[in-house]
Amino acid sequence: MTDTSTPPPRPSAFKEAGEIALTLVVALLVATLLRILLFQPFTIPSSSMEPGLVVGDYIVVSKFAYGWSEASLPLASSVRPGRLMGAQARRGDVVVFRLPRDPEQVWIKRVVGLPGDTVQVRGGVVFVNGAAVRQTRLDVVADHDAPQRRVQRVRETLADGRSYVTYDGGPDLPGDDTPPRRVPAGHYLMMGDNRDNSLDSRWPPEIGVGLLPAENIVGRAEMVLASWKPGAGLFKPWTWLNLQGDRFLVRVR
Repeated sequence: MTDTSTPPPRPSAFKEAGEIALTLVVALLVATLLRILLFQPFTIPSSSMEPGLVVGDYIVVSKFAYGWSEASLPLASSVRPGRLMGAQARRGDVVVFRLPRDPEQVWIKRVVGLPGDTVQVRGGVVFVNGAAVRQTRLDVVADHDAPQRRVQRVRETLADGRSYVTYDGGPDLPGDDTPPRRVPAGHYLMMGDNRDNSLDSRWPPEIGVGLLPAENIVGRAEMVLASWKPGAGLFKPWTWLNLQGDRFLVRVR
């Protein structure tokens, strides 16, 4: 018996191309929304947050931890005041933010002073509202990104028990002594963990960060997903596997 049924018509190449294009557009929109609202990846470009974060670390940042502002937009070139569903950062949080003098630059530092705090550095020791942040001096090691430099590892412990390790390059260095500075409402005082290799709130905004407006915050650093050795790059495929093996899924503290 002969089958005389007609096979269904195949979709045209134009229709197939349109469906593929629509799928790509939807995927791009979903990815953009996730990037704006939830999480965004960043690569650590400098040594200012050693030893916790080193050059080449690929980190994920929580965008919803403090609410959203114009700084949350991926290509923001300016930041207007205000945050949607804003929440205050905690002392000790590691925060990604847009530099006040140039919002196209994205930096990362640790929150040391909250709104209303008075912060001073004396002899390399941080004082918050007159009380010293407790320091425990550890070993002397080679700087992770500059092995020729010897640094003292120092654990700082906050009043709530949270702690993290900083680098101290030695006594009597710039930034080791500052005048008391009161943090105004809606601002934070930021410092890098590599204390003698960080331009932060100890320096005026023309040089460092100055006091950081809350609306400039992009989000809170959560985790190092992976880390590439110096010299690796997106456009150097032969370097893609030059990974730092001990820095997979490291929690940011």
